[in-house]
Amino acid sequence: MTGIMDSIVMPKLAENQKSFAGIPEAIFLEEIDTFMAQPENEDNCEKVLQRLDEQHSKYRFMAFNLEARRRKLKSQIPDLQRSLEMINVLREEKEERETQFLLSDQVFIKTLVPPTKTVCLWLGASVMLEYPLDEAEELLKQNMTSAVVNLKTVEHDQDFLRDQLTTTEVNMARVYNWGVKKRQAAAKTSPSSS
Repeated sequence: MTGIMDSIVMPKLAENQKSFAGIPEAIFLEEIDTFMAQPENEDNCEKVLQRLDEQHSKYRFMAFNLEARRRKLKSQIPDLQRSLEMINVLREEKEERETQFLLSDQVFIKTLVPPTKTVCLWLGASVMLEYPLDEAEELLKQNMTSAVVNLKTVEHDQDFLRDQLTTTEVNMARVYNWGVKKRQAAAKTSPSSS
């Protein structure tokens, strides 16, 4: 399996694109004073923090979805690999073989299976089709290639998304600290009420 995964090359991103899923890039706030002085921010720390929190929540939602997709692909690849191995076993069989089939949860039946030149594959949505062994192998290899490419792109997007989450968290901390300093400075310059 690792041989197949290593031989597959991840697709290239478009020139201005940094993620396959189109995840927006978080901009690091270099000059916090300049950023907070912009008209849309109006020195309003709470409003900026709310926007950054919304952005952070969206990134976390994307991260959750990407992780679910990664887990699904990680479980799909070994299933495809086992199916490819079974195609080779069926190809080599020259006489009847005793095997067990799963009828329902924990109910198996023993049977004799004659040599075959076809195999049935689940396609999904409760659909199964019979294929000649060569066509089944080709379809499974295509599915394996697609799953490995998708896994690589998801993992790339997860790495990119982790960076965006970190950048957003740092921005939130910097804006919060800016607000604290501004309130402290305002408290020092205002006359004491005592």
